[in-house]
Amino acid sequence: MPPIKKRSRIKAKSFAVKATKGEPAKYPITDLAHARNALARVSQHGTRKEKKAVARAVKRKFPALAKRSEKVKEWLK
Repeated sequence: MPPIKKRSRIKAKSFAVKATKGEPAKYPITDLAHARNALARVSQHGTRKEKKAVARAVKRKFPALAKRSEKVKEWLK
């Protein structure tokens, strides 16, 4: 497994929820493992808007994972 990058070194497009005023970017999806983790974390703690944003980002970056994931299908309805 590659070494973990510092959060500040991850590109902005690698986060599912973009940074807003006063809030950092959330749910990094740099690789498949992080995408799965983002889906799990947002299902536990995310708002409806965040769930939709994570589902869209995972679908765009990892379409095969999005096809298999019931969460993604449900959130993108």
